Amino acid sequence: MKPESRRGAIRRQIMREWRGCDEVKGLDEGVRAAAGLVSSVLKASGANEGLQEEEVRSAWKSLAGDFVSQHADPVSVKNGMLVLRVTQPAMRFHLEQMKPMLLKRIQERLGADKVRSIRFALG
Repeated sequence: MKPESRRGAIRRQIMREWRGCDEVKGLDEGVRAAAGLVSSVLKASGANEGLQEEEVRSAWKSLAGDFVSQHADPVSVKNGMLVLRVTQPAMRFHLEQMKPMLLKRIQERLGADKVRSIRFALG
């Protein structure tokens, strides 16, 4: 190891006084990208095993048909409950009558563990 020059020693002393401590070595040790941490937390919690919005929308359109899908739109899937926004009370009544059949079809397509119930909301 090369001996420190007088100028280097003075610089180190000034920097120590300015910082209030010696120069910290290895600041980047143990630093990881946030993406890796977030993905590991999601994986551990099981949250990344959920449904993608596009997956739900395309499944709903193919299962419900053109007419029904124009009047009822998936809003969210939380804790196994699929919430569908319905445009008219008459359509809501119609879908309530079809609810068991719709739920069975959706569960077959997306998984019974991911969608356990359906709720309709006017909007």
